[in-house]
Parts: sequence; structure tokens; C-alpha cells
Amino acid sequence: MKKIFLILAIAASTYSCDDLASLNENEKTPSKVPAYTLFTSAERSLSDQMVNTNVNRNIFRLTAQFWTETTYTDESNYDFVTRKISDNHWNALYAGTLADLEKSRISIMNETIPSNDPDLVNKTQIRKNKLAMIDILMSYTYQVLVDTFGAVPYTEALKGGDNYLPKYDKGQDIYKALLIRLDNALAELDPSFSSFDDADVIYNGDLDKWIKFGNSIKLKLGINLLASNLDNTIATNAINEAITGGLISANSENCKVPYMKTLPNTNPLFVDLVNSGRHDFVVTKPFVDKLIALNDPRRVIFTNGGLNGGVVGSSNSYSSKTNTKGTILEKEDFSGTLLDLSEVEFLLAEAAERGITAAGSAESHYNKAILASMDDWGVNPSDAVTYLAQVNVAYTTATGSWKQKIGEQAWIGLYNRGFEAWTSYRRLDFPVLTAPANAQAAAEGKVPVRLAFPIREQTLNPTNYDSAADAIGGDKLTTKIFWDIN
Repeated sequence: MKKIFLILAIAASTYSCDDLASLNENEKTPSKVPAYTLFTSAERSLSDQMVNTNVNRNIFRLTAQFWTETTYTDESNYDFVTRKISDNHWNALYAGTLADLEKSRISIMNETIPSNDPDLVNKTQIRKNKLAMIDILMSYTYQVLVDTFGAVPYTEALKGGDNYLPKYDKGQDIYKALLIRLDNALAELDPSFSSFDDADVIYNGDLDKWIKFGNSIKLKLGINLLASNLDNTIATNAINEAITGGLISANSENCKVPYMKTLPNTNPLFVDLVNSGRHDFVVTKPFVDKLIALNDPRRVIFTNGGLNGGVVGSSNSYSSKTNTKGTILEKEDFSGTLLDLSEVEFLLAEAAERGITAAGSAESHYNKAILASMDDWGVNPSDAVTYLAQVNVAYTTATGSWKQKIGEQAWIGLYNRGFEAWTSYRRLDFPVLTAPANAQAAAEGKVPVRLAFPIREQTLNPTNYDSAADAIGGDKLTTKIFWDIN
């Protein structure tokens, strides 16, 4: 593992960029950085972006109202422009993760396997496995981009010098293209052959787990598409196929990127919350109050055990408000989660309530989702069972509609995964979150449901930017993603 991260650090220092111009530099010999190094770099950069809590890059724990700020409250009040957060999120995924994956793909495609090579069959299938893994990780990344902005470049993306000004594709169309991409990738994977092996820091080359990861992404795409009520047949088929193909079914199969105890390969939260010496965040009053009301045993794991959550959007005293000091979140080697069993089970519960017969019982999946989260966070099994038996937690007796029951528990289960919690909130409209009194006017008194397009796109790609903004109903924080129809 140390060797992998050392290679990664070298690659990152060599290939960091703010645009995709380098994709067009000497494409015939991209192997000057090996494909496996680029793949490792892509896995790490994706996790770093989704896990970090730097207000210049990732404000999703704030939009999901898990955390709020202490002194500098601009981002808690939805000022996402001053620090160009949209630009930084966009660049991290396009110029970081996707660019590395594309370079890795080109490098692999340019490898020549002579037709008379005695190891032709083995090398050919290894190549297929690697390309399929790239497509699965690309699909995950593009879904994040769609779910952030609504419409983004896809068919004309990653062209480098061949097209610096790509058009934007509709989110709905990208979703359908990603489902096809995943189908093709899953069909290519053969676990009886190797792939990136230990250069794959997520699953260490275990293709059976990659198949489950790919199907779980497919399930997410299908649920969002079904919620849009635009392509119900395609969505239903995708969900059914994902279930049949095999989903993440144990916490040991969770998609997690490991970190180390030494800089610069530590968990980004350690960098932001501990190594920085800053105390910029506290846990919010809405979240703390919900944990207290439900007697949730995760409260003393998520937080320092404090009972006084911070007021969203206001100045908050770090020392007197509930915070994360001393929790496992702040450990140097705490892994970054991209997708886990709890999320999959909540999605299956939702699928059942949306009429997907193959999903089975919503109550059963709801229970499994909660227990999976408890187990993943290290809660005592007996405490988890006691929690689930409470009248205000049990599926049959908890308050509200199925959307409220699943939405509120998914919010808790997705703690520390701000982006996915924000997505679940937008799709289900639960929990009920209220914008702070001092929220930016651009939020129109609401919790944002998307990020505005990057300022750089408005400046350098104005024609395609204008077309995309018009197509989605305006480049606003309140413009809903296509699947957010409630």
C-alpha cells in the first residue's frame, strides 16, 4: 500500500491541472505515466473530493445540514461564489478524476498485444477488465456531476485540444447513456482473470466486488430515473437487472478508499479538522436533536457526545457546541466511503415503495439499512436491535409517509457522506430542512437543490453555458435536477 500511495503522490504532482488541455498532449505515448498509476490517482482524487470538508471544494455536509460553521459562516448561508466552489468541484472531477481515467484508458488501448502472443487470451481479458473498471468509476463520477449541476458535458467531454468548448448534455440523457455504459462494462468483467490488482486501492483487484459496485451504481441511477417519472420502463429494467446482477450485500464489500496514518496520505478530514489546527465546524442542532430524540447510539460515535448542536448559518462556539473532536472521523487512517451497504438497502426500500416487485419488502430493507449503518460505525449489535425496536423508529409505527420514514433514517445513515445525503434529501424531501435566516438571496429562502455552473464556464464557454442554463430552467440554486420533481 505504501508503494501505491508513493507512486500516486508522484503522479499527482506531475499531472495536476486546471483544464483538460493535457489530454491532447502526445496522446500516442501517454504511457510515460503507467495506466495503473493513473487509475490509482483517479480513485484517490475521487475519494479526496467526495470526503474532504474544505469550504473551497466540498460544502455538502453544509447543504445536508450535518455541520455548520463557527466563525466564517458564508458557506453555511449558501455563498458558494466567493470561493468559486462550483469551479473547484467541477475541476476536481473533470480535470482530476475523469482526466486520469481517460488517460489510463488511452494508455491501455494503445498497448499492442501481438496476435501470436502465447498469452493472448489472458492479456486480452486483463485489458477488458481494466477498461471495464475505468468505465464503472467514470459512471460514478458522471452521476455526481449530473446530480450536482443538472446538465454537464458528456458526449463532447475529455476531448482536450480537439474541443475546448464542449456542449452540455441533458442529465436525463447522460443517465441513460451511463446505464448502457455500465451494462457494457459489467458484461466485460471476468473475475477469473486479473486486472489492476493492488493498484486498485478500493477492492485490490477483486472483480466480484467491482461487479457488485457497478450494479449498485446502476441501482442508484435507476432509482433517480424512476423518481423523475420520465423513463419508467428503462428505470425499472435497470433496477431489476441490478438486483439480479448482484448488489453490495455486506459491509466488507463497501466501496471505500483507504488512507494512511502519515501525511500526505491521511484522511482529508484529518487534514481539515486536526492537522490544520482550525475549529471551523460544529454538528448542527437539527441533526443532534434528531439523534437525541431517537436515542441513537451513533450519536457518541458521530460526535463528541455534546447535546448542544450549532445553529445553522449563525456564528457558533466550537467549545460549547457539539463537535467531532476525538471521534473516528478525525483519525488519520479513517477510510473514505463512496458507496456502502446501508445506502444500497435504503435504495432497495425505496424501490419497493415505488412499486419494484423484485426489491421485496420495504420494511426488511429499511431494517437492514439501519443495522448495516450501525455495524459499519461499530455500534454494539444489541444496541442496534434496541434502537430499531423503538416505536418512533420501527417501520410500521414511525411517523409519516414512507418517504419520511426512509428519508429521515437515510439522512442519519448517510452521515459524513454529505453529497449522497443531500441527494437523498432532494429526492425524498425528507428530512425537512430549513434555510438559515441569513441565507444568500440567490437561495431564495430555500436549501439549495443544485450548484450553479462554474464561473469559468460562463466566461470561457458562454454559448454552451447559455444553452444549458436555458434547458434546465435557469442557472440557479433553486433549479431542480431532472429527477427532483416533488
